[in-house]
Amino acid sequence: METTQIVDESLRKVTKGAGIILLGTVLGLGLAFVSKIIVIRYITLDEYGVFSLALVLIGVFGSLALLGLEGGATRYIAFFRGKGDEEKVRGTILSSIQIALVASLSFAVIAFFASDLIATNIFHMEELSKPLKILSVAIPFSVLIAIFTSIFRGYDRADVRLYFNDILRNVLYLVFLGFAILWGLSLLRVVYASVAAAVISCIAFAVYAMRRPPLPIKKQSSAILIRKELLFFSLPLLTLGMFLLIMTWTDTLMLGYFKSPDAVGLYNGALPLAQLIPLPLGAMGFLFLPVISSLYSRDLTEEIGRNYKVVTKWIFSASLPVFLVLCLFPEVTLSFLFGSQYAEAASALRFLSLGFLFHTFLGPAGLTLMGAGKTRLLMWISLFGAVLNVILNSALIPRLGIEGAAIASMISYFAVCASCSAKLYQLYRIHPFTKNYLKPIVASGIIILALYAIAKNLLLVTYWMLPLFVILFLVVYAVSLLLTKSFDREDIMILLSIEQRTGIDATVVKNILRRFL
Repeated sequence: METTQIVDESLRKVTKGAGIILLGTVLGLGLAFVSKIIVIRYITLDEYGVFSLALVLIGVFGSLALLGLEGGATRYIAFFRGKGDEEKVRGTILSSIQIALVASLSFAVIAFFASDLIATNIFHMEELSKPLKILSVAIPFSVLIAIFTSIFRGYDRADVRLYFNDILRNVLYLVFLGFAILWGLSLLRVVYASVAAAVISCIAFAVYAMRRPPLPIKKQSSAILIRKELLFFSLPLLTLGMFLLIMTWTDTLMLGYFKSPDAVGLYNGALPLAQLIPLPLGAMGFLFLPVISSLYSRDLTEEIGRNYKVVTKWIFSASLPVFLVLCLFPEVTLSFLFGSQYAEAASALRFLSLGFLFHTFLGPAGLTLMGAGKTRLLMWISLFGAVLNVILNSALIPRLGIEGAAIASMISYFAVCASCSAKLYQLYRIHPFTKNYLKPIVASGIIILALYAIAKNLLLVTYWMLPLFVILFLVVYAVSLLLTKSFDREDIMILLSIEQRTGIDATVVKNILRRFL
């Protein structure tokens, strides 16, 4: 198969998965935001801080219980599928479920019995203990949801995550919150609602996986061999997962240690908004990993590089408008969504937004290295980022509070993403920086800054204007792409693929593009 055909086929897979994942993520986030707003409105800021802290701590235990298998299982399934080795695919599936089940039950027990110690001796919050005990029950169910998702992901299946994690789990949580409101919403009832949603979603996912497995599972002798190989490959990814936890949650944990629950609550108003920026990266990256793993198994490095350039360009294009709104109008955004008291987190939101945008600017370097099997390299880069983040948080939070936590995360993201990109270029000469990628960024940046200066001086920006600004920034970037003639052949192929899948007639758009190519 020619290089052009291989790249086109790969991009179609990534684009198909990205559409499903982005739809599911948007729906899931929409439901989660409704739930978050309900919780914030019905419980106090201190109680929300305790709840956020409990979720973070249980998330740490859950991530440890995964042992890096969420990435390892996907990569091994895709890799062995690329080689046509069905027995090792079966062994990977069976081994990942067995290991995850044992590990998740063990960490659930540890979390339950350590909750009093964590609450009283570390965070000095007795009210934290009971939520931790209750949430520990959800650890095995959440871990199995992640493992089932990673297995189907290895088969280029993105739809199951949409059904069971993005929609069902969030719908159930919202429904249980509704019942709790009728009975009188309290902190513990919020916690019970979260656990119930995880348990029922996992059971439904397990029933689906047994009735419609991606591959018939039989116990094979090769499963023992795969169990060892899978662990050796996945354990370095645990460090990567812990880095992501540290980047996301150490701020919360250390704010809880150095400051008060209300500071934790404020910070967890800004953080979920900033996490909207890399949504396109998560959407396109979901099937990017198995695609890259399959290409790597066939030594198709040139095709990997071309995929990387095109995917990064689309990721950044989709991320930029959201970043601009959050960075330029943080006070309005926070006040509208969570109430005026959350406007204090505006500076933190700006810093976090910059960190996440830098990640999308450099593209899925970490996923590409993972697909190439460089898990030990990722482990050392992640360890460096985790240590840096803890040091910066320790130095900045006591002095600057939530702004210090946000600055620590921003700098750590810069360091880790830059390190991954540098190693990717050093090993494979892969980078995203083409003229067609950089020209529209510079052109649209100049125009948008001019528009912002005008809006700041002449308009009183209110919440209803925010969607209009997203559309305006998107239009400005699209026009910049046209005027600088920055469309590539693969961009047209992706647009055609989107047209075919959605049924939208894009004839007008294609005619416009022909004039600028």
